[in-house]
Amino acid sequence: MDYTSFINNVSTDNFDKKALELFRWQAQTNPVYQKFLSILNVKASQVFDIAHIPHLPVELFKYHLIISKNDGEDAKSETKLIFKSSGTTLDSPSTHIVFHPAIYRDAILKGFQNVYGNPKDYCFQALLPSYLEQQHSSLVYMVNFLMEQSQHPLNHFYLYNLDELSSNLTSLEKAKQPTILIGVSYALLDFAAQFSIPLKHTIVMETGGMKGRRKEMIKEELHQYLKTGFQVNSIHSEYGMTELLSQSYSTGNGLFTCSPTQKIMIKDVYDPFALCKNGQSGRINVIDLANIHSCAFLQTADLGKQYDNGTFEVLGRIDNSDIRGCNLMVD
Repeated sequence: MDYTSFINNVSTDNFDKKALELFRWQAQTNPVYQKFLSILNVKASQVFDIAHIPHLPVELFKYHLIISKNDGEDAKSETKLIFKSSGTTLDSPSTHIVFHPAIYRDAILKGFQNVYGNPKDYCFQALLPSYLEQQHSSLVYMVNFLMEQSQHPLNHFYLYNLDELSSNLTSLEKAKQPTILIGVSYALLDFAAQFSIPLKHTIVMETGGMKGRRKEMIKEELHQYLKTGFQVNSIHSEYGMTELLSQSYSTGNGLFTCSPTQKIMIKDVYDPFALCKNGQSGRINVIDLANIHSCAFLQTADLGKQYDNGTFEVLGRIDNSDIRGCNLMVD
């Protein structure tokens, strides 16, 4: 498979065709996915509709290395990236190996440009302390890559130096510089509570939740706190995870737009083969064509809805998600 050509030629018109092509290749070259299909008694040669492609539970990235590659390909690949999710002593982290970093960088750029345009138009301020403290964060890699594309002199990551962030945001606002402040939810709340800076030229983008640092709250409540604290009309969001290489973005109201390299499918929580109708809640399943060397067909632990215009909403986590749907694959 010519990976660069594959990802560069993905379009709305040929997405389903590309997905089926990648499905059949991964069914042959990914031992874990191959075993999963065998347990389900699904033969790749008999699947002709993307709605019938089984989605691998993302929890399996905690227990297996999910790798798709031809024999001998490891020696020819670029320097590998290894991404790990945040985990506790009682919770194994997910591990995602990326053999061709250029594919991930291309997916990052496509997803961002699809919603926000050229990264060169923005300055990036990243308040991601919990991600900076861990190694192998795909989110930190993503934001750093966008900063490299932006090349703004004030692009910066912040750990707990909130005074510096306040000073830089104030300078950027005075210069009327379009800016994206991306932060983990609890850190944005802490910053908004300590500093009162009306943001007229800055997009506030939350991601990552509370990470055990604050009490969990529903998105509407979180966004209302942040809108009040930053005096903005809307809060943007980024939806991604260690197991995915494509991101979705919301520009407000909790409605996400898919990257050109991904498609969302909402399926029944108790029947992974049953598609939900638009507007019905169910489990979020993702086809991520950038996941060439892992698995492109993933069942998440998130509950959501999809709408007629293709946007989708994330409603929350599904209880016992680590157990349901993948216990036969945990050795």
